[in-house]
Amino acid sequence: MDRGENRHQERRNRHKPSTIHSLAQAGDLTGLRSILLENPALINARNPIMAQTPLHVAASGNQANAVALLLEWNGLEKVDIEATNMYGETALHLAAKNGCTSALKLLLGKNASIEAKAHNGMTPLHLAVWSAVRTEACDTVEALLDHNADVNAEDNEGMTPLSHIPKISSHEKLQTLLKDRLELQLRQKAQKICQLSEQRMTDLEAELNKLMGLKELKLQLWKWAKGMILDEKRKSLGLKVPRRRLPHMAFLGSPGTGKTMVARLLAKLLCKVGVLSSEKVVEVQRTDLVGEFVGHTGPKTRRKIEEAVGGILFIDEAYRLVPAQKADDKDYGLEALEEIMSVMDSGKLLCIFAGYAEPMQRVFKSNEGFCRRVTRYFYFQDFSTLEIAQMIHLKMEEQTDDSLLCGLKLDRSCSVEAIAGLLEQKTSKKQRSQLNGGLVWPLLLGAKDSLDFRLDLNCCDCEALVTISLPDIEVALDTIPGELSKFPSY
Repeated sequence: MDRGENRHQERRNRHKPSTIHSLAQAGDLTGLRSILLENPALINARNPIMAQTPLHVAASGNQANAVALLLEWNGLEKVDIEATNMYGETALHLAAKNGCTSALKLLLGKNASIEAKAHNGMTPLHLAVWSAVRTEACDTVEALLDHNADVNAEDNEGMTPLSHIPKISSHEKLQTLLKDRLELQLRQKAQKICQLSEQRMTDLEAELNKLMGLKELKLQLWKWAKGMILDEKRKSLGLKVPRRRLPHMAFLGSPGTGKTMVARLLAKLLCKVGVLSSEKVVEVQRTDLVGEFVGHTGPKTRRKIEEAVGGILFIDEAYRLVPAQKADDKDYGLEALEEIMSVMDSGKLLCIFAGYAEPMQRVFKSNEGFCRRVTRYFYFQDFSTLEIAQMIHLKMEEQTDDSLLCGLKLDRSCSVEAIAGLLEQKTSKKQRSQLNGGLVWPLLLGAKDSLDFRLDLNCCDCEALVTISLPDIEVALDTIPGELSKFPSY
């Protein structure tokens, strides 16, 4: 090739159009503006093999002016600040990895995700530390820490940024930077957890106060919740905390004493502190678990178990799974119980077995592993007449627009003491033991029926039309049957 032809080739090369990636790498602002005006879509174009955008290239070369231009570009297409290359790295990752502090600060100023993770789980801080170990320069690390990068973030190998500093090294400044910030972040996290914990305990107490009686149970729940919240705080400070097993429980007591309500409250509480992943409570009885034929019980029970995963499986009248007398070949209750027992160590759900205290002894004795798995026993005492009367008042105060008692109120004569006196006179101890809180709703509906019956159709007295009197409650009490089996279901 002669000299003239060489000069001609040089001129051709000089005027050959550059790619947007090469312009970004060179920091050629004029070229970048020109090519973007001509083809706006190129702003997020990816190069071959590495799949990097112009922003990746400019950031990795610390071309701050080019980074600023791309970030501020006001054309038809906008830069994707979170675009990732073939390794899952953002432009912030590359700026951190290459110690490009100027570019990194510009990206942080535009709220680039400081905790973004590459495919290996590394955050920009991991890579900045890796770079600082090699170069002895801590500028990028300091810039990330100034934006509160998480010093305790773990990569796919469970290593934090601090773990990437060789144990035998002279990187004292880097170690001090990270350790001081880690201590500060742990304190801040613990303080935030304290504030949340205080609110959680306030919420818990408000919920517990809605329950009548159950003084000992409330105290146990409060202590338990406090212990879990303190463990959460210990963990946030970097302290070791023993793994909590799901606390399977037995709720012992008569119907209507609040067992189901407490189970729902527990689900909320345990979900809030992270013990459960869901607030759901799946309520089942024998008929929901036990099949009529061979091979039906296992699948039927497993379906209910699967439905409760993440929350609570509440087995009401659990003693019915274990017959009082020796079971014949057609009783499959024990099979259902064994299915439930088989998943109790899995950590997938919490089981609550509920029923009368005495027949529940059959369940406790039916399986050797039951008492090992069920570690919490709560006794629900029968409500007193005063507590039932308080529940009646509470029910009237909590009426919603879609309630059957919406708009109604109790007469002044219907004091808690007056209603409690009527309950003492008109119901037997056996009736109250069988029904407890189950008396409240039917009693109020019966009182409304009495109100409607005694009012004249021509009555236009607004007060009279909405006021339940003490005689209305007395009439409703007279309709309560002596046996639970004869009581209507509401």
